[in-house]
Amino acid sequence: MSPRPQPGREFVLTLSCPDRAGLVHAVSSFLVAHSGNILESQQFDDRLQDRFFMRVHFDVTDPGVSPQDLRTGFGPVAEAYRITWQLHDASTPTRTLVMVSKFGHCLNDLLFRTSTGALNIEIPAIVSNHRDVEALARNYGIPFHHIPVTPQTKAEAEARLLRLVDELDVDLVVLARYMQILSDDLCKKLDGRAINIHHSFLPSFKGAKPYVQAHQRGVKLVGATAHYVTPDLDEGPIIEQDVVRVHHRHAPDELVALGRDVEAQVLARAVEWHSECRVLVNGHCTVVFR
Repeated sequence: MSPRPQPGREFVLTLSCPDRAGLVHAVSSFLVAHSGNILESQQFDDRLQDRFFMRVHFDVTDPGVSPQDLRTGFGPVAEAYRITWQLHDASTPTRTLVMVSKFGHCLNDLLFRTSTGALNIEIPAIVSNHRDVEALARNYGIPFHHIPVTPQTKAEAEARLLRLVDELDVDLVVLARYMQILSDDLCKKLDGRAINIHHSFLPSFKGAKPYVQAHQRGVKLVGATAHYVTPDLDEGPIIEQDVVRVHHRHAPDELVALGRDVEAQVLARAVEWHSECRVLVNGHCTVVFR
């Protein structure tokens, strides 16, 4: 495992803008002027959209240079090149609220990876519309919030969720097999900071028991998709996908087990990349600097 970034000394700059000559030079010159040493740099030119994307992980050797100095200094560069940008302290964990219903495999995986330091996130709360994972949350010492959802209480439940997001200073909401559809209004308020995981049979096998339906149709691949949440159900920008091959000997319960493994791995990678500022939204797509 790579060493953790130094607090207040290592930063990640992400940016996107119309493509033009001199962008890399402008960013590099800014870093040199502010005692920045590039540790990792990646870029992508979307020629179809004529748009440039970049992620730079750097440290600052001069202790007199503050994060505010960096933000102030990059302002003129951003204005000159019409850059949309963000600067993050690379050491700061992403405060992540996890939502789940009855299936705890994705939650359990995230909790374990976080506890071992594999993910640079901290989980201040777990929210569920059921109590199935309450004991799991207790085992990790994380506050559990039971927020039931019915058609009559949906607005109130979402209002409680938003209060938690604000009160806990949450950066990211993860729907780790949370089996409730979020309202359009909530999706918009969480735009760019909510990730969902679902099996990749959608939309072919909708509704209950998708793996049984898949078994009945003789599928040869079981997969999962992690994406940002938008008002368009399960159609947000995709962050990560993966599949595992299956065959006729697999019973429905074996497909479920294989599917859960893929879901947990795909979601963990999506959360990791988001927390490391490796994902930039590009319209309906994403640029992922792995």
